[in-house]
Amino acid sequence: MALVQTMGLTKIYGKGDTAVVALDHVSMEVNEGEFVAVMGPSGCGKSTLLHLLGGLDRPSEGEVLIAGVPLGRLADDALTELRRRRIGFIFQFYNLIPVLSAAENAALPLTLDGADGAKAKNKAEEWLRRVGLGNRLRSRPDQLSGGQQQRVAIARALVAEPALVLADEPTGNLDTRSSREVAGILRQVAKEWGRTVVMVTHDPQIAAYADRILFLKDGAVVDETRLDHKNADNATMVADKMSDLAGAT
Repeated sequence: MALVQTMGLTKIYGKGDTAVVALDHVSMEVNEGEFVAVMGPSGCGKSTLLHLLGGLDRPSEGEVLIAGVPLGRLADDALTELRRRRIGFIFQFYNLIPVLSAAENAALPLTLDGADGAKAKNKAEEWLRRVGLGNRLRSRPDQLSGGQQQRVAIARALVAEPALVLADEPTGNLDTRSSREVAGILRQVAKEWGRTVVMVTHDPQIAAYADRILFLKDGAVVDETRLDHKNADNATMVADKMSDLAGAT
C-alpha cells in the first residue's frame, strides 16, 4: 500500500524569463516499509522533491499525499502537526543542539510536542539503544564522532514513531565506514522497524542499500531500478546508471 504519492508535482522558482523549473510533473508512489533512494546530477531536483514530500515547501503545481492526506489542502497548523508526528527528517548536517546530551537531543520532537518529560526521555533512550548508542546517552555532540552524531539524529527522527523518514544526503559528511553503518541503519528502519524511508544520495554505495532507486534529471524521473540484494554488484550497476545519466543529452 502506498504511503507516499505525488501527482504532477512541479516546483518553479522565479517568473518569466528567469523562471527555473526545479521539478517537472513528477508522479510517483512509495509503499509502506519501502526504502527508496533518489539519485541524479547536481541541480536535478532531488532535494526539492524531498522538501515537497515533507511539507517544507509548497508545490507550484500538483499534489503530495501522505497516507492519503493531501498536504496542499492542509492549513499551516495542520501541516506543522503532520510533519511533527508523521514525518521524521535526517539531514547531512546533524543539527544537534551543542549543550544538550544525546538523549536530550533525541527527545526534542516529543518535548516540543508537549510530551511528559519522563516519557520523552524513555523513548529517546530506547531509540538511541536501537541505533547502537546505549552507552553514549549522556554524551554531548562534541563528545561524539560524526557517525555517532548522525545516529543521534536518526533516533531523533524516529522518536515520535513517524510513518515516513526523509533523509537528505545523510552520509554526505561521513567517512566510508560511518556512511555504510548509517545506510545499514536506514535499511533496518524500513525492513525491521516498518518505516518508509526516502533518501537522497549521490553515492552509489549508499544507494545500493535501498529497495528501489529513482533517477532524476532536469526535474523529471527518467529511470527507475529495483535492486536485488542477493546481487553483490548493485553499487557498480548504480554507478554505471549514474554515468549513463550524466552522459545522456
